[in-house]
Amino acid sequence: MRPFGLSGLAALACLTFSSMAAFSVEAPVAKAGAVEVKAAVLRVDHKGLLPISRLDLPPDDLGFAGAVLATEDNQTTGKFLGFDFETETLAVTPEEAPKAIADLRARGLDLIVLLANGDETLALADAAGPEALVLNAGARDDRLREEDCRANVLHVAPTRSMLADGLMQFLMWKKWTRLYLIHGSHPEDALLAEAYRHSARKFGAKIVEEREFVDRGGARISDSGHVLVQRQIPVFTQGAEDHDVVLAVDESDVFAPYLPYHTWDPRPVVGSAGLRPVSWHAAMESWGATQFQRRFERVAGRPMRQEDYQVWLALRVIGEAASRTGKADPASLRAYALSDAFELAAFKGQKLTFRNWNGQMRQPILLSDRTLTVSVSPQEGFLHQTNLLDTLGRDRPETSCTAFGETQ
Repeated sequence: MRPFGLSGLAALACLTFSSMAAFSVEAPVAKAGAVEVKAAVLRVDHKGLLPISRLDLPPDDLGFAGAVLATEDNQTTGKFLGFDFETETLAVTPEEAPKAIADLRARGLDLIVLLANGDETLALADAAGPEALVLNAGARDDRLREEDCRANVLHVAPTRSMLADGLMQFLMWKKWTRLYLIHGSHPEDALLAEAYRHSARKFGAKIVEEREFVDRGGARISDSGHVLVQRQIPVFTQGAEDHDVVLAVDESDVFAPYLPYHTWDPRPVVGSAGLRPVSWHAAMESWGATQFQRRFERVAGRPMRQEDYQVWLALRVIGEAASRTGKADPASLRAYALSDAFELAAFKGQKLTFRNWNGQMRQPILLSDRTLTVSVSPQEGFLHQTNLLDTLGRDRPETSCTAFGETQ
């Protein structure tokens, strides 16, 4: 998956904003004297190449539209309980991010949702300080939940290992166990490739061959692009060991979308193209999701993306914890979110909870082919002694996080 930043045509659309754009999410008026619950969504934007498909151009309100819907949802309950929910959204460059987090804290905002990469999330969480509650809605790095975990951070974005395990369970259920792994040449591709290797060992799949697709830069889209792809990709993929599926590992969006229908051998493509593991998809309709999708489309005028859903989740954690505890301070909200009493309905067929040993939200992983939801993991037959969702990603015995204590 590419960074959340706006690029290319989408970036041009944002020139009407200042370099540090901010606006406030409005909600219905609450009772006089209501307790104010103020949160901020900070999105760090990166300039980069255009995505391969124009359908993937990030909208200006990426993530922020999810904040609008979540604030409405929080206020629906909060106005009857004496709470007034307000959310500020802020889009910044990487260079502006440290000042932005300092300004938020100086103004007393201590509930902060981040849409940023792993390094930025870690640095901004440290800058926010232990008194703040930071909700990671973007970074997938497992290390943020493990060796680099922070007690003031809860994670609603799934990890790379959760996404990899969600896909691998489906492949094992289908008995497609021989994998031809093609990975990109960027650091995030290496992290995702390792997550898939670990998942293959965990569930008993076999990676029969690996190849690296080196990003050599240059234009990826041209008038004759399909002609070049139709000739080059088959040659690149030919001669591989016998395999059931092609596993594309391409978070940088360099080559994976070109693989379906172009591989030398006629095999399904999974991973970063074809059948993809995601936290959310606009085609999801089960468990009341159709009504949820329509409400979002009313707010945003477009389909919901993963970033929107993850920001919605983060703010709903705040709303649910405040409504249940009657408190609005970060320490109380964090303690309740990590407790056995917390659960959040999120249109995925079961209540979502947090792993109290590293602050990661448990959640099903959707498997989508871009037009519909093909399946949802955990898959049938994958068992766990306490919670089936803990078959996805690092389990308690595997954790290296010490910030949350042994008895959380």
